[in-house]
Amino acid sequence: MDKEKKKIAFIIGTRAELIKTFPVMLELQKLKIPYYFIHTGQHNLRDLCKKFGIKTPDISLSKEYEGSSRFNSKEIKAIMWNASLLLKIRKELKKMKGLEYVLYHGDTMTTFTSALASSRLLNPFKKYKNVHLEAGLRSFSLREPFPEEISRIVAGIFSDVLLAPSKLSEWHLRNKRCKDIQVVGNTVVDSALHALDMAKKQKVKILSSGRFALITVHRHENLKSKKRLTQIVEILNSIPIKSYFAMHTNTRAKLEKFGLYDKLMQNKNIKILPPMDYPEFIAQIEKCSLIVCDGGSMQEESLIFGKPCVILRHATERQEGLETNFQFLSKLDVEKSKQKIQEYLSKDFKIKEYSNPYGEKGVSKKIVKRLI
Repeated sequence: MDKEKKKIAFIIGTRAELIKTFPVMLELQKLKIPYYFIHTGQHNLRDLCKKFGIKTPDISLSKEYEGSSRFNSKEIKAIMWNASLLLKIRKELKKMKGLEYVLYHGDTMTTFTSALASSRLLNPFKKYKNVHLEAGLRSFSLREPFPEEISRIVAGIFSDVLLAPSKLSEWHLRNKRCKDIQVVGNTVVDSALHALDMAKKQKVKILSSGRFALITVHRHENLKSKKRLTQIVEILNSIPIKSYFAMHTNTRAKLEKFGLYDKLMQNKNIKILPPMDYPEFIAQIEKCSLIVCDGGSMQEESLIFGKPCVILRHATERQEGLETNFQFLSKLDVEKSKQKIQEYLSKDFKIKEYSNPYGEKGVSKKIVKRLI
């Protein structure tokens, strides 16, 4: 079908965005509702599209990047890329006739630029509405994380429809009274459960038959600081069970630069692995005993599967999990983190009853129902 006849357009740049958005696309495909898929090129998405059974992008606005981080702190290059992308997105949307909704997700550079490019500020006579998925997350610190917190604020200001993942995120948007705000839950619930089904069908091998921890570290504010990485390595080295560190290339480069990589390698409990694909990773999360991370999605997946989680950050935009007894915001306090790890791995530790603040399976159906 011609793009001029499609009423819904998605703008996606990163693998993380696609992982959280593919269930909405699958629901549209199930209902035989066509959509247009604009890819900014921030990451290569074609393998994920094939894996999840969604169509490949209708158009890519820049050459797809193969690595885990396109810019690696090269701010000038990032600004120039965003500026060119702003014009390309706006031009692409102008070509589309009968367009009703433009959807973008999360808090990346693509989110920032998509919100602006599709806004009424730059398109005063537009007829479509631009929609921010996962709206309202706030850490209330521009540096924690940077630049994601800025992207969220910009998307909150310039989007017509704000689809919030929780009551707390809706509350963060309380001053946007002129906006169309709705709590729908977080699509990561659908993504994770779909990926787990895929992993079971593929008979994914679990990393260990015994207790084990899963580790990821990739946040820019952690990687750029030798002090923070030193604290993180000390925390990781205190984990008393087998631990698997799914390590990105930029994380390894920073650990090596600061002379910390060998300290991890000397720990017989820690095994370094390359990043896993999403179904395989979710299969490991479901079976692990502990998560230690600085990423937001793993905090959400901790709540989906009821897994204790030590968060290697000073602030988090996902405060909902901190209300449970199994998520701990470490603020990189080494001694308190060690104590919490011991507590979570104690045979006496039990997770108290809770309900997932991000909802249950079926979030994507709610979103599609909202749009059609």
